Amino acid sequence: MSDRRFRFGVVGSPATAEQWTTTVRQAADLGYSSVLMPDGLQLPSPFASLAMAATLADVRVGTFVAAAPLRTPRQAAWDAHTLTVLTDGRFDFGIGTGRPGTDQQAAELGLPFGSGKERRDQVRETLDILERLDGDRRTPIMLAAGGPRALALAAARADIVSIAKDAMTPRAEVLRLVQDLRELAGPRADSIELAMNLFAAGTRELPPWTQRAAGVSPEELEASDSLMMLRGTPQQMVDELLRRRDEFGTTYITVNSTYLEDLAPVVEKLAGS
Repeated sequence: MSDRRFRFGVVGSPATAEQWTTTVRQAADLGYSSVLMPDGLQLPSPFASLAMAATLADVRVGTFVAAAPLRTPRQAAWDAHTLTVLTDGRFDFGIGTGRPGTDQQAAELGLPFGSGKERRDQVRETLDILERLDGDRRTPIMLAAGGPRALALAAARADIVSIAKDAMTPRAEVLRLVQDLRELAGPRADSIELAMNLFAAGTRELPPWTQRAAGVSPEELEASDSLMMLRGTPQQMVDELLRRRDEFGTTYITVNSTYLEDLAPVVEKLAGS
């Protein structure tokens, strides 16, 4: 891998304009380089929310990640290109085939969910259309990948890759997937930035939503060596992220907005290094 510097992002799920404004401005003030937003009908539209975020602070914005079945490829590419233009290139387009429950949301919108292959084809078609819309100005692409077909797609098309496995996936398996990605990417391997998302950071007690998000109890997650956790003092967290960079090559670290202050001392020490 090429020599990568750390950068940090915050994943927010705004319930109100005031909450979103606070999150975006606080993230920028604390040294985070990006603000990201998930996709789903239970949340405000990510594209509109990110357009607002880009006017509030000088940060990158991105979908984390847009669910391909919730839009036609042409619509998703249109929205992504629009954000690239209106943010003057500060938008990263994260797109995937959808989380559990996306099938029900697609049905609510009157759209087909499709098979795994059909949804991957949707992602490809969206990226093809976006390339045509972008012309010389290229939107950076972020893909989450865990299975062999998704890894192959990410190796071929992504600028940023997050290994998509559950919270209890052993380090050895994540390392194997990273190695597979690099092999599939061939000469592109050095240009791919590896990302890792954190459920929690620091020493605060895990919130109740952890079990719903991780699929295991907070106690079980705390007792594990989960890569979706970054626990300890600021120095312990710094040491662990340096270890992960050495072990996996991960340098783009994102954290749930609940923990943006907890990770801030680490951001101050490592951002740009």
